[in-house]
Amino acid sequence: MAPSQLPPIFNPTPQDIEMLLAAQCHLGSKNLQVHMEPYLWKTRPDGINIINIGKTWEKIVLAARIIAAIDNPADVCVISARPYGQRAVLKFASHTGATAIAGRFTPGNFTNYITRSFKEPRLIVVTDPRTDAQAIKEASYVNIPVIALCDTDSPTTFVDVAIPTNNKGRHAIGLVWWLLAREVLRLRGTLASREVDWDVVVDLYFYRDPEAEETKEIAEEAKVAGADEIGAGAIESGFATDSWDPQAAGASGSAFAAATGVAATSWEADTGDWAASTAAAAPTGEWGAEAPAAEAKW
Repeated sequence: MAPSQLPPIFNPTPQDIEMLLAAQCHLGSKNLQVHMEPYLWKTRPDGINIINIGKTWEKIVLAARIIAAIDNPADVCVISARPYGQRAVLKFASHTGATAIAGRFTPGNFTNYITRSFKEPRLIVVTDPRTDAQAIKEASYVNIPVIALCDTDSPTTFVDVAIPTNNKGRHAIGLVWWLLAREVLRLRGTLASREVDWDVVVDLYFYRDPEAEETKEIAEEAKVAGADEIGAGAIESGFATDSWDPQAAGASGSAFAAATGVAATSWEADTGDWAASTAAAAPTGEWGAEAPAAEAKW
């Protein structure tokens, strides 16, 4: 990391640098655009270009100072056509008061006043100059300054402030937007001081796959339902205790054996009485006598 050119108050904390490295904001692509060469630190043997984290932090602070200098926060338009940055721009807009365009950018938003979603921002911030090329192109027509998150292979045409970072990873995009929002709030005075931590966690800016979340919720619901059924069945069957006592089990077995013996004895006695009563009550002779007569008559 190169020596910082910022005043000491703007220097990053060790935790900020660790977060940038953990989110892989320093990993660029194998291609290098000529205008991104000043932000390059080195090239690994496998061809991956490493971005200078110190330059990334300086550009985040510069972009935050530009955003904070605009009087009306709604005049800042944050744009992301890529899914990885849509949640980040929406959270950034909700925390800083900016206007968000998440998803497809409708051509004519900045140039055609007949368009229903026509806007006249004083500044736009885009996630990827290649994906958001339409917005940058229209901003150049109406002289709107552009701040962009640029990778080592990103085009920098019509980009006024490039924040060198990895704009292909979901964690890198979310972290840079989170750091940018925090710096804007610090400069505006919303946060009491730079020593006070922001109570908004960075996870809110990360992209989440809707299908994965639904699958996770279904699995959790099924898991909870199965546990409830097992617990109810155990309570109904009487196996509510967690430990097993051999003495209690032996006592229960002896009691069961005694009860079984008594029941068997009484059943045998009842069976004998029932057999005797059946033999006494059944008219075996009469029925046997009537049967040949009936056959002879037929």
